Amino acid sequence: MRLLIFDESFRRALKRRCKNRPQLQAKVLITLSQLEMDPFYPTLKTHKLQGELKGLWSCSVEYDFRIIFYFEKVEDEEEEAIVLVDVGTHDEVY
Repeated sequence: MRLLIFDESFRRALKRRCKNRPQLQAKVLITLSQLEMDPFYPTLKTHKLQGELKGLWSCSVEYDFRIIFYFEKVEDEEEEAIVLVDVGTHDEVY
């Protein structure tokens, strides 16, 4: 199981984009749980990003809602941590 690190930008985006949408927020929490267990689980559709977002990764919450993150080595941990950067629709995060 990997450590999830919530960047402040992710917290703000999650609060803003899931406001008055409890079902979407619940889906994000389920996706984060799956990401923590196995970031490459097939339903997440995890993939590397290119261009300006090179070095970042994306996974799907639902058809048009993504989580942007990167992997970071943490001392005294076997696996890399996942730093959550942004969340939103395809157009909002790309």
